[in-house]
Amino acid sequence: MPCLLKVALKKEENEETQKEVEIALLALSNIECYEMNKELYLSEIKEIIKYHQEHQNLTRLAYQSAWEILINRFYKDEILEDVMVNEAAKELEELEKCVDWKRKEREVKEKERREESVIKRWMHALKFYLRFSELWNEEHVELIRNVVQIFRDLRDNHREISKIFIQSLSEAAHCKAVKVEDLLISGAVDNVLEEMKQSTLYDELMWNFLHFFLKLSERLKEKESNVAEEEKRKELKRKIFEKLEEEGYEDFIKSFNGRFDLLYRKRVYKLSIIISDYFLNV
Repeated sequence: MPCLLKVALKKEENEETQKEVEIALLALSNIECYEMNKELYLSEIKEIIKYHQEHQNLTRLAYQSAWEILINRFYKDEILEDVMVNEAAKELEELEKCVDWKRKEREVKEKERREESVIKRWMHALKFYLRFSELWNEEHVELIRNVVQIFRDLRDNHREISKIFIQSLSEAAHCKAVKVEDLLISGAVDNVLEEMKQSTLYDELMWNFLHFFLKLSERLKEKESNVAEEEKRKELKRKIFEKLEEEGYEDFIKSFNGRFDLLYRKRVYKLSIIISDYFLNV
């Protein structure tokens, strides 16, 4: 750990040093959580990030790795959490502009391939964050909106990469730190509804779409103890119900009736085989 941090803190502006820093940060970002010590590395990682923001000395991969260290270890830190969500949203927005998602896979340029790799790493880190985060952040809407936008850009020609984005939306629906209204405002609900119509039950993307609505349904069925919050829940539930009804969601799910057992044969245990679990009633 001390050796890797010492290398990562190098500030010389040459290609060899830049590569060493990148490798050191990449290694640090892959160390298991329980092996890390907050006092040992937190101030150093923050220094690396701050220096880059002032001098732009890191590659995108190195910068992402530095943030991944913080995201994976401090997703419950109230002070750092706001900054992490803001930075992730900003980086995804910038990276999205660097790649031509409309071109075919065989036409990919080496620089774009590197950018894609960094985007995938951001998304894997965000999947982890959305799975375990316990702190609500008002910037969740912007972050999820960026995830939705990139997915829309890449879904036609980059099906494999798009799985990571849909899985992240699925984790967001499951995460109590993300408000249900955030999923509605950000366009996540509309996007998943739209995509479901183009997939089949045998499509791995569909499993994540179903998981998204399964978790959404579960959360909207949970009554609030606070009277004002309970009224908000009912109103939000009504809005989403009307949207689903307008899009023919219930008929679509019913068309799968009797085939959900196929998911268990494929070991998709996170999904329910009870069809009513996917529905909302007002």
